[in-house]
Amino acid sequence: MTTTRRLAALVFVCTAMLAGPAHLDPAIAQQTDEPSETPDHAMPPTPAEPAVPAEPAVLAAPTAAAQRLSAPPDAYVYIGWPNDGEVIRSTHVKVWFGTRNFGVAPAGTDVPNTGHHHLLIDTALPPMDEPIPSDKRHMHFGRGQTETLLDLPPGTHTLQLLMGDARHIPHNPPVLSKRITIRLLAEKGGEVAASAN
Repeated sequence: MTTTRRLAALVFVCTAMLAGPAHLDPAIAQQTDEPSETPDHAMPPTPAEPAVPAEPAVLAAPTAAAQRLSAPPDAYVYIGWPNDGEVIRSTHVKVWFGTRNFGVAPAGTDVPNTGHHHLLIDTALPPMDEPIPSDKRHMHFGRGQTETLLDLPPGTHTLQLLMGDARHIPHNPPVLSKRITIRLLAEKGGEVAASAN
């Protein structure tokens, strides 16, 4: 287990302990108590698993005019793969993220000029003064993940990254990627077919 993963696990456990045992996901607790059998280069959880456990106190109710943390004006985030306009002959897509002049830290970590990724799928930007929603169109990567696997229906989709602070609120100015468009093709009987989307 890398030092970064150990730190992320420690931060999560400490945050969960402060929130009380009702907020500690048993699967996460087991991972922190036992050595991992998974190599450090293993893939992150697929969308079938939650990208990050929901934090009811943080995500439950939007706050009116929440205080936004500042970000360097030259900070940016980008989608490294897939490329804008990419046609992919599968509905199972690996997406990886990158940042420049800005760090990645797990949710709950309050360190200047850092945040964690939120992947927006087929949706507009959320309000910038509220926590980013957590649903199938707003995927949270609160453990500091920098890639994921998506299973999307065939057709055209948009993807955009938005960094959130320790409380899932976008920075000021917002650190967000260009919105990209991808087209996914499904295989039918050995031939590629696109859904009418």
